Amino acid sequence: MERGGKPEAARRGHAPPLTVATVVGMTTFNLRTLKIRSGEQFRDEREIKLEPLELGGQRYLPVPETVPAGLTITRSSTGTVFELGFHVRLHGPCFRCLEDAVLDLPISAREYQATAPEADEELRTPYLEDDRLELSAWAHDALALELPDKILCRADCAGLCPVCGKNLNADPHEHDEEESDPRWAALAELKDRL
Repeated sequence: MERGGKPEAARRGHAPPLTVATVVGMTTFNLRTLKIRSGEQFRDEREIKLEPLELGGQRYLPVPETVPAGLTITRSSTGTVFELGFHVRLHGPCFRCLEDAVLDLPISAREYQATAPEADEELRTPYLEDDRLELSAWAHDALALELPDKILCRADCAGLCPVCGKNLNADPHEHDEEESDPRWAALAELKDRL
């Protein structure tokens, strides 16, 4: 109950619980804690939380979702080079047959931040803001760039039958050619001429 414009808990000396918004799953590295000069290098291993990827409307999960990653920061007189390396295993549907596919990828990424990046946008990394290096976002984008065009359960996956939809890996078969629709006869004649 409120009396005199103050909530009851505040009148009794109890503060209401605070609601705090936090970013869940973001791994960052604070560069303010780093004390290296031009010509020096910092190496460390960090645990990075990886988010699931969406590709072609399908969801691919990193297993495990937290991976160890090697982080190297090299300072020079003109800027800073950031390097990130890790290994990831993705689980999700095969592009052809929709069965479970597992993809193992080694990831190696490099970013550059100029000492005076205001002059040229290309000399800035998008993963650095307010001296915080966003490792999770960088790892996510580096992983997306390393994905093959098609994630397959195996290289020779036969896919699904276009007629009945059965998995051709488990049940290889063919269907007798059906008689074509007479409405397509003019196109069939054109095809035969070519």
